[in-house]
Amino acid sequence: MPAIVLLGAQWGDEGKGKATDLLGSRLDYVVKFNGGNNAGHTVVIGSEKYALHLLPSGILTPGVIPVIGNGVVIDLQVLFHELDGLEARGIDTSRLLVSANAHVIAGYNRTLDKVTERFLGSRKIGTTGRGIGPTYADKMSRVGIRIQDLFDEKILRQKVEGALAGKNHLLVKVYNRRAITVDEVVEELLEHAERLRPMVADTTLILGEALARNEIVLLEGGQATLLDVDHGTYPFVTSSSATAGGACTGAGIPPTAVTRVIAIAKAYITRVGEGPFPTELFDDDGEQLRQIGHEFGTTTGRPRRCGWYDVPIARYAGRVNGVTDLVLTKLDVLSSWEQIPVCVAYDVDGERTTELPMTQTGFHHAKPVYEYLPGWGTDISGARVLTDLPANARAYVDFLEDCSGTRISAIGVGPEREQTVLVHDLLD
Repeated sequence: MPAIVLLGAQWGDEGKGKATDLLGSRLDYVVKFNGGNNAGHTVVIGSEKYALHLLPSGILTPGVIPVIGNGVVIDLQVLFHELDGLEARGIDTSRLLVSANAHVIAGYNRTLDKVTERFLGSRKIGTTGRGIGPTYADKMSRVGIRIQDLFDEKILRQKVEGALAGKNHLLVKVYNRRAITVDEVVEELLEHAERLRPMVADTTLILGEALARNEIVLLEGGQATLLDVDHGTYPFVTSSSATAGGACTGAGIPPTAVTRVIAIAKAYITRVGEGPFPTELFDDDGEQLRQIGHEFGTTTGRPRRCGWYDVPIARYAGRVNGVTDLVLTKLDVLSSWEQIPVCVAYDVDGERTTELPMTQTGFHHAKPVYEYLPGWGTDISGARVLTDLPANARAYVDFLEDCSGTRISAIGVGPEREQTVLVHDLLD
């Protein structure tokens, strides 16, 4: 079986962990290919809820090998805190593999992330302050620290010295902070080296051999399409490639191996942080979506901005990623509305368009054009097959499928593992 990409079709928090869990034990490997601990997956198994930030959600499925790929940036303290938390709850984490080429978040990256965001004032991006962006910047500037560097103290010390040479000038002279010493950074990183060593591997080789054996490799993206550094609502984006193309570079998988791209979209839409959001609601409907949908960040606890489903965004995600299957989550959240607006186009300075505006200015000016569908007014959390859904709920799903241009293969009707209506087999 070729590689499968699983990613978000909106601004993140769509329920990707639930989709990975839905595929379950049919997978052989689950690979996190981008981002760091600046986002999270929430997976509910029975009465147990698991909030994962850095780890691939496949770590919860026995027999599946979870992999942190080379495209991820790793905060080692967070990694081991998360592993310890799972082990305390009886989850076997010994299968985890970590790419030797993944980059490490050093303490100075977290410091710079926080002070830079404060320095931007009204122009802030809305980062989590966890050092993700500065670490990716170091990577592109070729002054980054990789996992493999932790096992050669001489190389590690040289790289830390090189990184701090410029950063300390910035911290002291611009941000009025104290200089950071090489020794404290090296000590912090080496503290985790021996525990980390057994997990580190040439993951591109392992995954390549797995694909040659026709094993199923799932590439699991953090964040989502509109947060992609190239294809998202720049500059209000993350620092990595969260689209299907990023899956190949972030995991070391050739693009010819990917034949299925599964995108996850909520039945409405949310985002966290700054940036344009055409369908955002500032009224009671927005607050009701937030409360019913429990729309608070898995990683930060921040309340999410909420709005109605946006068809141009779904169509854009389908095109940019080559989406073959759409998983629609949280349909149950909409059950109390008498009618449900769906954004089918934008009005941009008096002109109607069904596509995302080309420019940042155009997207800021975009006003939603709605069509209104009748609600269903009944609890659908017990639905397990399509015919269990009320006629209006099915009509809503059909409308989104027709407008978005991608088949909807699964529908989430609640947070738990079994609360899913499977329309098409995601692996068939």
